[in-house]
Amino acid sequence: MPSPTDVAAVKSYLMDLQERISRALAAADGTADFREDEWQRPGGGGGRSRIIEKGAVLEKGGVGFSHVFGDGMPPSATAHRPELAGRSFQAMGVSLVMHPENPHIPTSHANVRFFIAEKPDADPVWWFGGGFDLTPYYGNEDDCVHWHQVAHDACAPFGAEVYPRFKQWCDEYFYLKHRNEARGIGGLFFDDLNEWGFERCFEFLRAIGDAYLDAYLPIIERRRHLAYTAEQKAFQEYRRGRYVEFNLVWDRGTLFGLQTGGRTESILMSLPPTVRWAYNWEPEPGSEEARLVEEFLPPRDWLKGAT
Repeated sequence: MPSPTDVAAVKSYLMDLQERISRALAAADGTADFREDEWQRPGGGGGRSRIIEKGAVLEKGGVGFSHVFGDGMPPSATAHRPELAGRSFQAMGVSLVMHPENPHIPTSHANVRFFIAEKPDADPVWWFGGGFDLTPYYGNEDDCVHWHQVAHDACAPFGAEVYPRFKQWCDEYFYLKHRNEARGIGGLFFDDLNEWGFERCFEFLRAIGDAYLDAYLPIIERRRHLAYTAEQKAFQEYRRGRYVEFNLVWDRGTLFGLQTGGRTESILMSLPPTVRWAYNWEPEPGSEEARLVEEFLPPRDWLKGAT
């Protein structure tokens, strides 16, 4: 069995996950493929970024793997864990964001990661983190229920309390405090997970990583052929502005990557290709655009009454 200090099994899984997800999404797109860009971090480690652009379905997407290490950690890592100061670290993970061309297809995000901090004559400190979340531009009940059902089913073998716990954490994390507004309709988010022991936590990470395609691909297939207007595309770009705001202002992963000297292009591959802001813009009352904000973004139990 892997030990907490043996990262080889985790790294092998993550690299394979990147391969499987990028291959499946390229097949779903049908016209574009991912290009790979390998990079090295001067302070230690590196990664490989895979980017898809201008596809039939995916306007821009990125699936990145990174494995970085160093002698000390930045303030973003030690702010809530001061006991990590002075330890060497390794951090590895797969992070992805898919920005579709069609505004009827939601943007999706997923991340799975492992972190270990060590120093001589002390037990290592390690944890897993990750999850996946959905950011629709036009609300659809079936999509939201499906997304959360897959999340629920991935968590179910680990205890009945796991899905509601990590679902609530996701709702609270992907929240734009300066807007008093959720980024999307959530999913799962967890961090600092080590309470079940290494083997069980690693099993959970694999369950979440493997569930992403089951959650997203059916939504792509249901929505990819829907017609849309120039006004709907403009609204998608307006809502993408909220995505950018969250990633640059609140996201801990973005801050960690930038503060540890990660590759900026790879860290910011999550940003959409086109985006707009409009001063004090409000949707028309009763419109589908208003319904997104009023009915879909407030946290709710998507599986209530679902079979």
